[in-house]
Amino acid sequence: MGQDDGNATAADAGRARVATPILAAAAGLSVANVYYAQPLLDSMARELGVPAASAGLVVTLTQAGYGLGLIVLTPLGDLMDRRRLVLAQGALLAAALLAVATAQTAAALFAGMAAMGMLAVVVQVLVAYAATLATPAERGEAVGLVTSGVVIGILAARAVAGALADVGGWRSVYLASSVATLVMVALLARFLPRGQAPASTDRYLAALRSIPVLFLRDRVLLVRGLLASLIFAAFSAFWTALALPLSAPPFSYSHTQIGLFGLVGLAGALAARGAGRLADRGHGERTTGLSLALLLASWGIIALLPRSVAAALIGVILLDLAVQAVHVANQNVIFERRPEARSRLVGGYMTFYAAGSASGAVTATAIYARAGWPGVSALGAAFSAGALLLWAATRRAP
Repeated sequence: MGQDDGNATAADAGRARVATPILAAAAGLSVANVYYAQPLLDSMARELGVPAASAGLVVTLTQAGYGLGLIVLTPLGDLMDRRRLVLAQGALLAAALLAVATAQTAAALFAGMAAMGMLAVVVQVLVAYAATLATPAERGEAVGLVTSGVVIGILAARAVAGALADVGGWRSVYLASSVATLVMVALLARFLPRGQAPASTDRYLAALRSIPVLFLRDRVLLVRGLLASLIFAAFSAFWTALALPLSAPPFSYSHTQIGLFGLVGLAGALAARGAGRLADRGHGERTTGLSLALLLASWGIIALLPRSVAAALIGVILLDLAVQAVHVANQNVIFERRPEARSRLVGGYMTFYAAGSASGAVTATAIYARAGWPGVSALGAAFSAGALLLWAATRRAP
């Protein structure tokens, strides 16, 4: 369709404007599947006779499947018609969700969750697809809109799962998602443009091998990947450790009350689209720097949590705004670097994201055990300061 070379027609632009909100909704619906199980683990384990000590495998296998999908499925977006790939992955995802909903043994449940996690990486193909459909002048906003859908999907997943499970049991969550996914596939089939040529002529194995090479040979890509690791380490440190002080005296909040903190993260969804618009206007570097400074400042407010929940909520808003703004700016930069490799780039970039999230979660719980919430706040500030220093040291580098 010619978007990558900057010669998109008015008709192309019109189709992109119609398709992008649908891609955003599909991205939110897809990524939500990765998080549905978190409030449902007890009921799933009891019904299928899974020992309490092994219930966490449901989440672990879902995340492992997602990580595998980033490596083996996401690169296909550069090698084949993205429309066909999205529709095929969506249909298979609906089948995996149905398998989870009807699982009668623990083994069937584990296999279904792993397959579902692997196929849920369609969300990354959708982000790259939105960047390809949009004109260069609107690419940042398109990526920001789809990222907003992802943020909303993540935040809404736990609340939706809890509400549906209260009415119809945990199986109703996955059955409803399977039906919703099929409906979304039908909408995508109706509105996504046909006839897109593959972005690259590389063979599959060559495409896989090229992912680390792309980042190692391009300093800009590597820096953006490292920024992703650091900001999401800070993000994960906060959200992983948050339940620890809130569930203890003097707060003693319930799981439901703690979960409501996630709704504050909707501010991040608003930041995503705004950051995309700023990137389209040539302010991507400035947006990155200001957002990283805001992220560092947010930890000074978050550190007040033992004394003030209200202050902590303000800190959460600032943290989410900053992280999502940098995330969108990062994606806009990497998509502009190598248009023919966007799916591989988003897969590689999200690997940095996953590594940062994992390290933030592990270190936050260990630090909290030794130094409490002040220690977690210092850890988050250290990750944030590292990201700001990295950006400042490399922003003028060739």
